[in-house]
Amino acid sequence: MNHELRIMNILARGANEIFAGTAFCSEASLKKILLATSALLLFFLASAPVIAQSTMRNSSYIIRMGNLNTASGKATGAGGKLNTTVGQIAPGLYSGANYKVRAGFQYISSIIPFSFSISSNFVDFGVLTPTNPVTRTQTLTVNNQSASGYVVTAYENHQLLVPASGALIPDTTCDSGTCTESSSAAWTSTLTYGFGYRCDAVTTNYCASGFSTSTFYKQFADNSGSEVAQTVMSGTTARDQQSQITYKVNISGVQAAGQYTNVITYVATPTY
Repeated sequence: MNHELRIMNILARGANEIFAGTAFCSEASLKKILLATSALLLFFLASAPVIAQSTMRNSSYIIRMGNLNTASGKATGAGGKLNTTVGQIAPGLYSGANYKVRAGFQYISSIIPFSFSISSNFVDFGVLTPTNPVTRTQTLTVNNQSASGYVVTAYENHQLLVPASGALIPDTTCDSGTCTESSSAAWTSTLTYGFGYRCDAVTTNYCASGFSTSTFYKQFADNSGSEVAQTVMSGTTARDQQSQITYKVNISGVQAAGQYTNVITYVATPTY
């Protein structure tokens, strides 16, 4: 299942000023499951039969198991990973023509949903003036406890343009004229114009290659030009894996007036 996040970059220019902004709309359905790690068990002696619940919950937690294990978890090392259950009654996978039972901690991770989100749904670039680059940031977050890994790719529907006139703010080619959707390069000159992005680590680095130098940028892949969506971040199994995306736009003194728009789509895909 793909989780998509569409981004619309909106730039508008009045008689003497250019305004820019970015609007976001998420199509991902985000879910949270909280697993309780401990519980207080109260035992009563009575003649009534014992009733076991398959799911226990309150406003703070959900326990989706019929018993509490004495030990369980995921151990990792240089040589591999070990998913363990100790104390579970008859752990393992049991299946038949009309049923399937997954008993044990090692199957819990498979029911935790994969999710993808972005930090906010709008970025305002403010007033754009020639040779004064403007940057804004967003944070991409992936929660993955159900797949062995994931990849987040991105592409734009077209370069920033005014639909009525066809005027463009082109994708940047960086200072050397060599950066593309797949290759990064330095972009520091105020006389280099266009629109581009870079990716930075928040804590752990999940960004695609090409951004180790802080001045390096890339273009977004242009879908209208049949360019293939490019990976912006990837990782394995963990919660709150984050990358910071920096958007940069710079215009020349002859940039035509108008409302410039495009749509950027992020696609987060679990891998198994």
